[in-house]
Amino acid sequence: MKRGQLETHVLILITLALVAFGLVMVYSATSAPAAISNADPNTYLERQGFYALIGLVLMLVFSRIDYRKLRRLAPLLVLASLTLCAAVLVLGSAVNGARRWISFGPIVFQPSELAKLALAVWAAWFLTRRRPPQSLRELARPFGLLVGLFCVLLLAEPDLGTAIAIVLMLAGMLAVAGTPVRTLLGSGAIVTVLGLAAAWFEPYRRARIFSFLNPWQDSQGTGYQTVQAMIGLGSGGIFGVGLGHGVLKNFYLPEAHTDMIFAVIGEELGLVGSMGLIGAYAAFAYVGLRIALRCRDPFGKTLAAGLVTLVCAQAAVNLAAVLGLAPLTGIPLPFVSYGGSNLVVALASVGILLNIGVDRGAERAAGVPDRGRGDRRPRSAVAGGRRGVARTEREGELRRVAGSCRGAARA
Repeated sequence: MKRGQLETHVLILITLALVAFGLVMVYSATSAPAAISNADPNTYLERQGFYALIGLVLMLVFSRIDYRKLRRLAPLLVLASLTLCAAVLVLGSAVNGARRWISFGPIVFQPSELAKLALAVWAAWFLTRRRPPQSLRELARPFGLLVGLFCVLLLAEPDLGTAIAIVLMLAGMLAVAGTPVRTLLGSGAIVTVLGLAAAWFEPYRRARIFSFLNPWQDSQGTGYQTVQAMIGLGSGGIFGVGLGHGVLKNFYLPEAHTDMIFAVIGEELGLVGSMGLIGAYAAFAYVGLRIALRCRDPFGKTLAAGLVTLVCAQAAVNLAAVLGLAPLTGIPLPFVSYGGSNLVVALASVGILLNIGVDRGAERAAGVPDRGRGDRRPRSAVAGGRRGVARTEREGELRRVAGSCRGAARA
C-alpha cells in the first residue's frame, strides 16, 4: 500500500459507516412518529438519502480536484457566503422563529453551513500568506473583524451553534499555524465574554443556560429536552432496548431526529452503541490529524486541521449537550443527525481531506528529473541520494588505497 493510502482508506470507511448509520437512525427516529400521525414513515429517510447522495458526489469530485486550486477561490467563497448569510435574513423561510434556510425549489439550503467551509479555506489561505498573528492586535485585523461580521449575521438568524462551531474551527487552525497560546487564551476569553453577553440579552438563550445548571428544577419547561434526553440515555442500559424499539422518540423528546439523535441512539443501542459512535469520531479525528501532519504544503496542513476540527468539534459539543455537560446550542451530530446542508458540507469537507491525504504534489516533488533517461521520467530522490552516498564512499576508499600505494613506493 502506497504512502498515505491507509489514512485515506480508513477515512472513507469511517465516513461511509457514519452516513449509513445516520440513515438508519434517522429512519428509526422518524418512522414511528410519522406512522402514529398517519404520515409517510419514509419521508425523512428519503430526504436524508437524497442529500447524502449529493454529498457523496461532492466528496468524490473534491477528492479528485487538487485542493490547491481552492486558494484562488478563497476570497470569492467568503464574499459569496457573506452575501448569502445576509440575504437569508430577508429572503429566508422562518421556522420556529429563526431564519436560517433559503429554498431553491425542492432543495432547502442553509447558508451558514457554506460559511463554515468558506471560512476554513480563507483562513488557511490567509495564514499561509503571512506570519500567524502573534498578538491580539494582529489577530483583530482582518481575521477577527471578518469572523466577527459572520458571527453577528449568524446571531441575527439566530444561530449561536454555528457561530460556536466556526470559532472552534478557527481556533484549531490558528494553533496549527503557530499562533502563541497566550494569544489564543486571550482571544478565547474575549469570545467567551461576548458569547455570554449575547446569551444573556436573549431570553431563550438565558433560559437554556439556567436550565443547563439545573434542568430538573423546571423539568416540564426549559429543562424538558435535557431531562428527556437523560431519561432516554439511562433507560438504554448496556445494550439498549433494541433498534426501532425506543419510546422516547414518540413525541416525548423534541427534535429527536436532529440535535438530540444521540439520545435515541443511547436508548435503542445502549452504552455499547453509544461508545461505538464516539469511537468512530475519535478514529476520524486521529486519521484526519495524521493526514494534516503528513501534508508538506502549509496551506493543505492548515486546511486539513481546520476541517477535522470542524467535524469533531461539532460532534463533541453535540454529545456534551445531550449528556447534560453543556448548554443546548442546536449543533447537529455530523453525518448522523437529520439535516441536508450539514451533511452535504461535511461530505464535501471529507473529499478535500482525501485529496490532501493523497498529496500528489508532494509525491511529484519527491522525484528529481533524470536527464540521462530517454523516457524523461523522474528518478526517486531517495534512491538517487543512496547511490550518491555509495559513490562517495567508493571514491574515498580508492583515494585511501592510492595514498597507501604512494607511501609504500616512497619507502
